[in-house]
Amino acid sequence: MNAVGELYNRIENLNLWEKSIVVERNKYLAEYGAVEKKLYYIVSGSLKVCMRDGEEKHIVRFGYQGDFITSLDSFISGKPSDFYIQAIKRTEVKVISKAAYLSFIELNPANRQLWQAMLEQLVLQQLEREKDMLTSSPKDRYLRVLKRSPQLFQQIPHKHIASYLRMAPETLSRLKKS
Repeated sequence: MNAVGELYNRIENLNLWEKSIVVERNKYLAEYGAVEKKLYYIVSGSLKVCMRDGEEKHIVRFGYQGDFITSLDSFISGKPSDFYIQAIKRTEVKVISKAAYLSFIELNPANRQLWQAMLEQLVLQQLEREKDMLTSSPKDRYLRVLKRSPQLFQQIPHKHIASYLRMAPETLSRLKKS
């Protein structure tokens, strides 16, 4: 089992989830500038993590069913987040507070190792994302992401994928047809 699944099962078995909430389409799970004090597990639906750059928004990551998600910069640092998390479609998440989660990972070394494995995987994913963005050809960016994350194209509307790939929706449509 992967680290995410194992962490979820351990939290579930200890009944540490504080609650479940539903985030309606286009509503926010986490706001820009807020201090993140919760970790979420996506039961159903999908979310996007975005950053603002003036009037523009940039999608930096997606979350799907079976993923943990949070404004990680703020969750780790305790400072206001530069990101916000928004529902792409109606999404149900389970919630655990940062305090409860930190107590949980300190409970035994295996929990801490799973958390570290999950963070390491996230770092590797972010490095792949950076490679994608440094690839100048839109076609190459599209092909890299398609190979790495085919489920993205099944679960996420194309306008969001185009934003994630930093291209116009028309460019993405043209690439998909070629």
